[in-house]
Amino acid sequence: MEALEASRRIYDLLVGVARHPAPRMRAWTGDEWGPEEARSTIVLQHPGALGALLLPPSDITAGEAYVYDDIDLEGDIIAALEFAADLVDAGPVTRLRVLRLARTLPPERRRTEDQRPRFTGRLHSIRRDRAAVSHHYDTGNDFFALFLDPAMVYSCAHFLDPAEPLEVAQRRKLDLICRKLELRPGDRFLDVGCGWGGLVIHAARHYGVEATGVTVSGEQADEARKRAVDAGVSERVRIVEDDYRNLDGRFDAIASVGMVEHVGPAKLAEYFGHLRRRLAPGGQLLNHAIFTRSRKPQRGPSFVRTHVFPDGQLHRVEDAIAAAEEAGFELRDVEMLRESYALTLRHWVHNLEDNADEARRLVGDRVYRIWRLYMAGSSVAFDRGAITVGQLLLADPARPWQFGRRRLLASDDQ
Repeated sequence: MEALEASRRIYDLLVGVARHPAPRMRAWTGDEWGPEEARSTIVLQHPGALGALLLPPSDITAGEAYVYDDIDLEGDIIAALEFAADLVDAGPVTRLRVLRLARTLPPERRRTEDQRPRFTGRLHSIRRDRAAVSHHYDTGNDFFALFLDPAMVYSCAHFLDPAEPLEVAQRRKLDLICRKLELRPGDRFLDVGCGWGGLVIHAARHYGVEATGVTVSGEQADEARKRAVDAGVSERVRIVEDDYRNLDGRFDAIASVGMVEHVGPAKLAEYFGHLRRRLAPGGQLLNHAIFTRSRKPQRGPSFVRTHVFPDGQLHRVEDAIAAAEEAGFELRDVEMLRESYALTLRHWVHNLEDNADEARRLVGDRVYRIWRLYMAGSSVAFDRGAITVGQLLLADPARPWQFGRRRLLASDDQ
């Protein structure tokens, strides 16, 4: 069977099992199939393109087929990935027929395993964690600025209305963290994994705290210090370039936003134990994290854990709560924000696409594709409920109880 005919048959099989609207498909010959009004187009760059996408069947295989240009994705990438996600639920007969056809295609591949980043040393040691985190966050401050809000907040925003601007929802999230922690002037506040300083600057400016931010990324630390100076709060904001495990001192309140995803399951108890020791009597910790909803252990390489967050691993929310309570915290409040993160990621994808030329100039086409795919795919995963995100408010059990939630939203929230 010729490659063009086999590719057309594969497309027809996939369309037959998908729930979302099908994308259009364009072959290396110029032939096109599928609805003309489709929001996205899958471009097959050579006769073996669908084989590169499907064999061996895994998300890292499919992701690398796009990253290394065996295929291209034109138009709405999220729509294309919604269609692709439906195929996970395809029955065994359809999957077998698709794979049999894919094996008839030429074995051309534009990727090799040698192109995958690799790290040495003991897993989740301080040295290896620094290298893995820097791989992600030292992509470049100018690159991140292309798709984040002006405060460069790189975590889930808090939307009250899907139509409101990303900047408004991110500012609300920062303020809500401060309110949940009940920050007061003079409080010693620690932000673990502080990024570009958005939270410590907000807390110092609006709540009068003495803020410390810690990050292992040198580029982030330099930018966070500059932003604190520009905001006029540098005397109350200290940025430390180090691993959180090396910190000493006690803090009245601690926030950890999007950081525990870098902590492996074997280190989860150590993570909460260390933060408990850094917390002053009567203090609180807000732990904001992405959680998996899967009951299956995460084994083997995946696209995100290979190319985006090396060594990263998501925990189940119940495991995080259990580890926190074992470390001596009391759970006081839980808020889940799954739909807000799906929407946040859509904003980031659109911003990145709007700045595609500049992004490619800064980091090259391969890295641009990795980030476009990772953020679009994550948005779909949140929409489908495969992953979620939440804030756990954890307190020293001796802290006086606060009744109700009236304190959480500012009166001038917009």
